[in-house]
Amino acid sequence: MNLRKNLPLAIAGIAVMFASWSCSKNNNSTSTPTPANAVKLSANAKFGNILTDSKGKTLYFFAIDANGSSGCNGGCSVVWPTFYQADLTLDKGLDSKDFGTITRTDGSKQTTYKGWPLYYYQSDANAGDTNGDKVGNTWFVAKPDYTVMVSNSQLIGNDGVKYNSDLKPGDGVTQYIVDDRGQTLYSFSHDKFKTNNFTNSTFSNNKVWPIDTIKTALNVPSVLDKTQFQTITVFGKTQLVYKGWPLYYFGADNNQRGNNKGVSVPTPGIWPYVNATTAVAPN
Repeated sequence: MNLRKNLPLAIAGIAVMFASWSCSKNNNSTSTPTPANAVKLSANAKFGNILTDSKGKTLYFFAIDANGSSGCNGGCSVVWPTFYQADLTLDKGLDSKDFGTITRTDGSKQTTYKGWPLYYYQSDANAGDTNGDKVGNTWFVAKPDYTVMVSNSQLIGNDGVKYNSDLKPGDGVTQYIVDDRGQTLYSFSHDKFKTNNFTNSTFSNNKVWPIDTIKTALNVPSVLDKTQFQTITVFGKTQLVYKGWPLYYFGADNNQRGNNKGVSVPTPGIWPYVNATTAVAPN
């Protein structure tokens, strides 16, 4: 065998083998799919952009959870399994500051968005299903752009008294409008249609009943009518109104989600809650 004559062929063969191995290695390294983000911003034909998990399964808010704790336990959590992801990766358009984690009464963890605990719905079989929305008028597709939400809670006034939906002393769950982070919104009984009769021109009383300066109702939960929300201008500032009622916060609620102390100030009915059954403000 003439080694000198065959050496170039041998070297060429080795080079081909190396190139083939290198190419195979590179192909293998790029064939591993990039993991989907733990929380996705998924387009939905009915609801617009909604929050889903990495597989596109819809996530939900529960109106009872306006105070930031999870009110779905026991048999409820079978129908509405909790969502938890320790290592959150997010789609573009979502802010990590809006996400958190709570510990439930059973010791398990649950991921929250803007303070709302997140759930699945057992009857959503496929990615993109939204069968859980409006169930019991308390479950709503989780969206990043709600301007307002609703709370189903016991009313407890600034006087420490429990009030029912008629604003009379008593136990009972009332549904009312809150902002997107669970803070109660109120109307003022002396206001008129799209007319703020409380706030003065210097805003010196705005700390007592701050106006809701959200500029527009981009999206609302499905128990509310988006067209009932408008805005007015109050001494140069924009105030959100609902059915003609200008909307306010109560300063003594201390920006705490779930508080509704204003319903008793100075007496029940002067600063009532608002909801889908609220009458249109008078002219």
